[in-house]
Amino acid sequence: MSWFKRKDKGILTPTENKKEAPDGLWFKSPEGKIIHTRELKANAYVVPDEDYHVRIGSAEYFEILFDNNKFTELDANMSSADPLKFVDSKPYPDRIKATQKKVGLNDAVRSAHGKMNGLDITVACMDFAFIGGSMGSVVGEKIARAIDYSLQNNIPFMMISKSGGARMMEAGLSLMQMAKTSAKLALLSEKGIPYISLLTDPTTGGVTASYAMLGDFNISEPGALIGFAGPRIIRETIGKDLPKGFQSAEFVLDHGFLDFIVDRRNLKSRLTTLLTMLQ
Repeated sequence: MSWFKRKDKGILTPTENKKEAPDGLWFKSPEGKIIHTRELKANAYVVPDEDYHVRIGSAEYFEILFDNNKFTELDANMSSADPLKFVDSKPYPDRIKATQKKVGLNDAVRSAHGKMNGLDITVACMDFAFIGGSMGSVVGEKIARAIDYSLQNNIPFMMISKSGGARMMEAGLSLMQMAKTSAKLALLSEKGIPYISLLTDPTTGGVTASYAMLGDFNISEPGALIGFAGPRIIRETIGKDLPKGFQSAEFVLDHGFLDFIVDRRNLKSRLTTLLTMLQ
């Protein structure tokens, strides 16, 4: 029975020298599949076999879309002011500074221009990590300026939405961004410059009610939550039970509000094909 006994005691690692695996090395999907983050990144942050699309931010989308991850960021240092002197649990400027330090972003959207398979494109991408991807004055202004860049250079514009809606700390100023961005998009339409809107999980509130659904092509990732108000509010308003999954991308597609759903792994090639056809 000697094979049950370890004769060489020297190969054991003392308890005090054992190290924990670093955080973020593995990802566990909702169905329980464990995948190494390196493999997840190589698969465009989509869990193999399950096709589950992990929520990602602007850094990851820019890496997926721009050739060799090379791009020029627009208005990178723009940050929110506090015109309404809003105070909740803490003053609004304090919350902005704390969030900026925590997530390493200046606000809930980043915009940039570069090449996508050799084609010029401007991309604005929202980050849910920054106060739920809420739409404030900076979000509206950066999107408007990104559209201006596309207008000036006659290149396509793409908006990647991921938001909980308007930012309550800016109240009416936040809601004004809906009209502001919509007016800018109308200028793209007048000039015949393509606008592609990608709705990701989740896209809700005033963002859905404005620029997210105004694309020449409205597309989405599989399984994305898309809606305006929450299910409970809708149910109480109309007094009826709602169909299962009625705010999923697949349901929205079936009812004519999306043009197509695209797997993130095919996003760059599908967009390239689409823009090449439009040219």
